[in-house]
Amino acid sequence: MLLYHSPIFEKHDTGNHPECSARIAKVNEMLDHKGWIERCTKPNWIAATIEQCKRNHTPEYIEQLHRWSDQGAGRVESDTVVSVGSWDAATLAAGAACDAVRRICDGQETQAFCAIRPPGHHALKDAPMGFCLLNNVSIAAHYARSLGCKSVLIVDWDVHHGNGTQASFWEDPAVGFVSIHRFPFYPGTGRKDETGSGVALGTKVNIPVAADTGAKSFLDQLATKTQELAQKIKPELILLSAGFDAHIADPVGGLSLESEHFFEAGKWIAQLANEHCKGRLVSLLEGGYHLQHMPDCVDAHLRGMDAIAPG
Repeated sequence: MLLYHSPIFEKHDTGNHPECSARIAKVNEMLDHKGWIERCTKPNWIAATIEQCKRNHTPEYIEQLHRWSDQGAGRVESDTVVSVGSWDAATLAAGAACDAVRRICDGQETQAFCAIRPPGHHALKDAPMGFCLLNNVSIAAHYARSLGCKSVLIVDWDVHHGNGTQASFWEDPAVGFVSIHRFPFYPGTGRKDETGSGVALGTKVNIPVAADTGAKSFLDQLATKTQELAQKIKPELILLSAGFDAHIADPVGGLSLESEHFFEAGKWIAQLANEHCKGRLVSLLEGGYHLQHMPDCVDAHLRGMDAIAPG
């Protein structure tokens, strides 16, 4: 497994904010303590290029984000903070996603986990949103397409709907999208009838679930709907927006999942990748805000992925 982690992600200083530097510091501590850093392949990589970012974001927004970071602008949107370290962290996060896609498409490995921040799935083409600056998973999907992947499947199990990701590919049939999320909840999108438009109609699948939905129902619905879409679009690569804020104790989101449910989820998505795309799977950290339970969820997720023989 490829593992991307860096202390640079701690430079995105949000102060007293749920999406804080301590999140990634705690994940990095877990990766070391549990032996993942020793067992995994740790590539050297660089920040995403402007061209890679422009495949998903407008040039004007990219320039604005860079200026905000240079200025240490602070709160630039109701939920989102930019500091002097944010540009370096955000572009390195997107760069990790792209590097993982390139190496997996090259056949160097089949699985990757990117322990990155800031998260990305709410970020719009022309604006930050919901703690997110650059949409890492969308940039990665565009990059995969540029490398020749005919079809990409994005799975999003963060407790919040990946509205930015969905918007990026709303009219693109080559990128399938499945999101399971608490509803009604932030950001207010992700109804069942949101399925794409034009030639992409039916390639976007939303699974809104109530706050009291049990873990078994959550995982069963996700597996059933994702399998249906995968059979339809025949992906050559799966990208996962791996949020862990569906944990029962999460202070920002919360459903009924415990850490070990992410072990089952990790096994399931690795099996899905084996079945449909020779094991090619890139998992990207999104939400998860409990400083003890979130790293445990990440560990469980990696153990689940690791339990399934690639390809």
